[in-house]
Amino acid sequence: MTIRVLLADDQALLRGAFRVLIDAEEDMEVVGEAADGREAVELARATKPDIVLMDIRMPGADGLGATAEICADEELSGTRVLILTTFEIDEYVAQALRAGAGGFLGKGADPKELLAAVRTVAAGDALLSPAATRAVIDQFLAQPDPAAAAPAERLSVLTAREREVMSMAATGLTNEEIAVRMFVSPFTVRTHVHRAMAKLDARDRAQLVAIAYQSGLVPPGRPS
Repeated sequence: MTIRVLLADDQALLRGAFRVLIDAEEDMEVVGEAADGREAVELARATKPDIVLMDIRMPGADGLGATAEICADEELSGTRVLILTTFEIDEYVAQALRAGAGGFLGKGADPKELLAAVRTVAAGDALLSPAATRAVIDQFLAQPDPAAAAPAERLSVLTAREREVMSMAATGLTNEEIAVRMFVSPFTVRTHVHRAMAKLDARDRAQLVAIAYQSGLVPPGRPS
């Protein structure tokens, strides 16, 4: 299956570089380019991409607002947003995740890292790049917007195993790392993650982790 990518960045030179990089991959193609957030939303609705590679700082409507609008659109339920920005600061990471982004990557990432991020976010498995550290996840998702708080009772639909996997994912562990700790296969971990997402109506892994913090499953404090 080909991953269809929409590029949203106000710098034409960067969009061109990303297009060359992505179109050179057998399993990816660029389906459109947007120079600002408003154009990104319009093109997303027109092209229904799998991934929107979204810059944050753009003239007019910024990437955070566009991300929130795309993620809230039921007709774009199959579209995920990967934030790619020069401004790799903590508050932007938090805002991007709360807006519904499935991943966050700094523009300093190398090409292989970018392509890997696109593939994993498209699969619904990615959360954050190494540049968005586990400490950032803990610091900001542990302090969610009050309106977004998830009651602890919401987790009652999960099995004990699903809660265990969810709590490990919330500390930034990958499926492979969780599998080692639980003495199971990565496939088993992936199954637990997907079942938890389905039961909690989480759009992707990022939302699942946010719920883990908002519901108190994972307490504040820097993950080990």
